[in-house]
Amino acid sequence: MVAAALYDAHGRVLIAQRPAGKALAGRWEFPGGKVNGRESEYGALVRELDEELGIGVSEATPCMRLTHAYADRDVELSLWQVTHYQGDPQPREGQQLKWVEPRRLHEEDILEADQPFIEVLYNPSSTTS
Repeated sequence: MVAAALYDAHGRVLIAQRPAGKALAGRWEFPGGKVNGRESEYGALVRELDEELGIGVSEATPCMRLTHAYADRDVELSLWQVTHYQGDPQPREGQQLKWVEPRRLHEEDILEADQPFIEVLYNPSSTTS
């Protein structure tokens, strides 16, 4: 899976609320999704952000990779810093969107798998792979 750290002009990070009908509905996460078949992580990131938010990613760099064990499944998740994109993010899949200052991300009900990203986004010198 891939996730995006997407910033606005004020340095806030975009998070998305999982819509009703999905696992962990109502919780917040960084936008992104599954890598399909032979798709590269970057390719999946570009496709997912177009599908979910209607934006075109033109530049992104990998930031952190982790694995997380939920009760029903394990996920491998890669966080990418999106440095250039076109368009204004729109909720194209029924999700709520919110721009949050990195220092306030810990106040949100963010999925457990995404929790380690909060420290990296608030304190970029702590980046690990």
